[in-house]
Amino acid sequence: MSHAETMLPALPPPPEALKRYTLSRLIGHILLGVWLAASVGIFLFAVESWSPEKFTKYGPSFLSGLRVTLTLVAISIVLGGILSLPIAYGRMTKNKVLSWIAYGYVYFFRGTPLITQLFLVYYGLGSFRPYLEAVGLWSLFKDAWFCALFTFTLNTAAYQAEILRGAIESVPRGQHEGAAALGLPKSVAFFKIILPQAMIVALRPYGNEIILMIKGSAIVAIVTVFDLMGETRRAFSRTYDFQMYLWAAVLYLIMVEVLRNLWAWIETRLTRHLKR
Repeated sequence: MSHAETMLPALPPPPEALKRYTLSRLIGHILLGVWLAASVGIFLFAVESWSPEKFTKYGPSFLSGLRVTLTLVAISIVLGGILSLPIAYGRMTKNKVLSWIAYGYVYFFRGTPLITQLFLVYYGLGSFRPYLEAVGLWSLFKDAWFCALFTFTLNTAAYQAEILRGAIESVPRGQHEGAAALGLPKSVAFFKIILPQAMIVALRPYGNEIILMIKGSAIVAIVTVFDLMGETRRAFSRTYDFQMYLWAAVLYLIMVEVLRNLWAWIETRLTRHLKR
């Protein structure tokens, strides 16, 4: 008798265990249904209340506000990235004075709301107008757009400094030791070996920070900056049409989605050597 004839026939797979219909699943299904119903309702409302005349009239204003938002966020992210370099250095240095100054800066700007910081700059610096005029800076700080840019730069610099510090400290110590063993100067080792590896680690947090800045930039409408939200508020005050805010929500969603996909593509390109 052959070995194949002595083998036992294969048994059927065991039946799948029945999932109990628990209270949490019921609540989840109810919430999902409410969310779907609300989404359908908003969509039908937008279709029914669509007005080509309003779109033609206020569409250019929305595009102008969109341009202001993108400009404000882009410049503040770049300036904040430059400012974050000495702050990150101060956070990592062994000099206690510089370390505490950098820590206090990061602690304040990460621990307080962005809108509070904006009010401190926009309303608070007005109390120092004579001193700002004496040094020739009042012409800048009397402009709401510059106050918003200044506040955003200081705020994102604190977050970017912590992102950069964490990324640099995540690089294995062996990289530093290997660079020292090759006789490379510390500056060369940092910019050629440590920093490129740290930037790969920091890439995704940087993308999240930019997205948060885009969404947080809507608060500048409170201080009379006509960004996307500012133009939305102005259009709503003239039409009292709720779809103005739907247009703004769609534009914010498009910005975030485009940036998210762009950042994912950049991350894939830069980390393709790590994939197997």
